[in-house]
Amino acid sequence: MRLRKPEWIRVKMQGGVVSNKVKSLLSDLSLNTVCDEANCPNRMECFARGTATFMILGRNCTRNCTFCNVTREMPDKVNLKEPENVAKAIEKLNLKHTVITSVTRDDLPDQGANQFANVVKEIRKRTPNVTIELLIPDMQGNKKLIDIIIDSEPNVLNHNVETVPELYDEVRPMAIFERSLELLSYVKKVKPNMMTKSGMMLGLGETKEQVIDVFKRLREVECDMLTLGQYLQPTSSHIEVVEYITPEQFDEYKEIALSMGFKRVASSPLVRSSYYAEDF
Repeated sequence: MRLRKPEWIRVKMQGGVVSNKVKSLLSDLSLNTVCDEANCPNRMECFARGTATFMILGRNCTRNCTFCNVTREMPDKVNLKEPENVAKAIEKLNLKHTVITSVTRDDLPDQGANQFANVVKEIRKRTPNVTIELLIPDMQGNKKLIDIIIDSEPNVLNHNVETVPELYDEVRPMAIFERSLELLSYVKKVKPNMMTKSGMMLGLGETKEQVIDVFKRLREVECDMLTLGQYLQPTSSHIEVVEYITPEQFDEYKEIALSMGFKRVASSPLVRSSYYAEDF
């Protein structure tokens, strides 16, 4: 039986003229957002603020994570005009900070690395003062592909570990916790001044000790920023919520993480990787 959502997890519906403008622009430029595809609880609020997290490389993922609402059908053909269209949208929305993410594309020879780099290039061409955050898949640990991405010089390189390693078999069966850590470690070794970021979903059955151990592991690879949010089950076919973590516990995790040396920590039930990233 599903747990009943507590009051603090309820989301106020928002929309309006700005939200409709964002949706219309995305449709006109044939762009996807992780906001809609992942059924993000904050998407109406972000659209109303005139922001969106762009999801490149199509709508269909090649992984089988049990928490994610992104579809796992036949991967889309790579749209070569997508980098230019993303840059156009950022310019029209007058963004100061943008987040670019993607589905995982294990089917592509470069796993989408060049598309990430081309998006950064086009953004810099049109809006050179925009700060760029890339939220990338693990690229199967291929350092040459990671180099392609980080050589494009994003301001922030984000890669989520998502959960504690003890739950990977159940939650992220095609991912490897150590591989994700190595990616973050490698970025810092190659680009010491590049800000790195990672995030976790809570409420999947992890213990407090396991969560704090992930904090330690992330700090060992010099991860700079951390996001913590509550896992919400998208549909009945996804993995169930085991526990709703209280706002007080999220506050405690934030204090613990900051005391361990993270430069910035966003920790509350509705936090997602790119929620208010422009202020983060």
